[in-house]
Amino acid sequence: MSDYLYTLLGWLLFLLHTSLVIGVTLRVIMKRRPVGVSLAWLALIYAIPVLGVATYILFGEVRLGRKRAERAKSMYRPHADWINVLVARFPGQRFEVSDQVRPIYELVKARLNMPMLSGNEMALLQQPGDILAAMLADICAARSSCYLEFYIWHPGGRADAIAFALMDAARRGVDCRLLLDSVGSADFFRSRWPKRMREAGVKVVEVLPVGAFRVLFERQDLRMHRKLAVIDDAVAYTGSMNLVDPACFKQDAGVGQWVDIMLRIRGPMVPILWSLFVWDWEMETGERLLEQLEYHPVRCLDNQLKLQLLPSGPFMGGDAIAQSLLTAVYQARRRLVLITPYFVPDDPLVAALCSAVDRGVEVQLVLPARNDSRMVNYACNAFFDELLHAGVEIHLYAAGLLHTKCVLVDHQFALVGTVNLDKRSLWLNFEMTLLVDDGQAMGELLQLADGYLADATPLSWLEWRKRPLRRRVVENLFYLLSPLL
Repeated sequence: MSDYLYTLLGWLLFLLHTSLVIGVTLRVIMKRRPVGVSLAWLALIYAIPVLGVATYILFGEVRLGRKRAERAKSMYRPHADWINVLVARFPGQRFEVSDQVRPIYELVKARLNMPMLSGNEMALLQQPGDILAAMLADICAARSSCYLEFYIWHPGGRADAIAFALMDAARRGVDCRLLLDSVGSADFFRSRWPKRMREAGVKVVEVLPVGAFRVLFERQDLRMHRKLAVIDDAVAYTGSMNLVDPACFKQDAGVGQWVDIMLRIRGPMVPILWSLFVWDWEMETGERLLEQLEYHPVRCLDNQLKLQLLPSGPFMGGDAIAQSLLTAVYQARRRLVLITPYFVPDDPLVAALCSAVDRGVEVQLVLPARNDSRMVNYACNAFFDELLHAGVEIHLYAAGLLHTKCVLVDHQFALVGTVNLDKRSLWLNFEMTLLVDDGQAMGELLQLADGYLADATPLSWLEWRKRPLRRRVVENLFYLLSPLL
């Protein structure tokens, strides 16, 4: 009798497993993702059946949570109308978009309803001390509001001075709000700072919280990766730097101090950046701030710096940033510089880079010599053979973990922000990038890139081909899984 029960139980488990594999396989097929992504998932499901099925159920589809999805859907039209009214009030916004920039400008306007605005002022901040000092001074001088949103807030060092400044501002009546990603800022939420800041009047919100129960309803690896600060609706910061003091952050990772930039912005672009913060605030909390502030723009600044915001996320604009990146590569005529800490491209981006070289463009890819993700590093290295053979220059920066994210096209325009050149940033995470259309600003950014190149070592294709066979095998294994990283 016991043998019969064991046999029956075995058949039931087999039928259950087979049903799950068939069901998930059909799900993957019917989703009509890029072929490489679908094949990678199917390979994982059949190579490691139980773990593969479980991994797909947990991470295979975008599940942001029912309430967030409903809010995102209901928020779009009010936010779009608010931006349209705002832009109509700005004086002096008649300008010509250059021929190289126009395709991206039109794409972003159509997909995201984001305008390009002239009359901005932008300061490029390259040193962590300068970045934190400038932000601290603006917070200390704040009179009405301080809205900050970061992937990582790591307690310690000069980051604590920002925390004290926010608490002081809240005590004197400034509206202080803080959005921090649950995973990136896990150390912060385990520290004493959230309680202290809330007691002082700072509104602290944990974005996309994780937990065992939430796994059933929300995909846990969708992250809020933006870096944004808007103070008094007059000055804004964005770029690649989290709210950390690099001297106190990941010192035991063996990759050196993180190297970042931030842009300090004044002018018409500031309220657009403010609207992105209040979008994220409403999506996470349900509280609408958009209608609490009516802008009456003052005269634009005298310079003609043109900026356009490219936000992205699971429910925002689809593949707008990915398509903008491809368009930028194809628009290059003389020189293309791509700076990123994590590089796991898809086939269209690789083809675009190789095509740029073939038409005579100098293509320079600047990566950190070491980064803090071994899997991503292996997947990244798997693309080097093809790129180096095509003539793409790969430079490995050795003076720290180069965390800047920037694409520079000729002397014409740039994409600067939080987006890594990998599939997670381009398709899954909430990110933000600025399209910069200005010759003077491009001069500063190109000077920044040349400084990175001076501290980097060019990678030779012949030397790269000499690496051990076992390393090639591991790299090619992760190459097969790269669509899932």
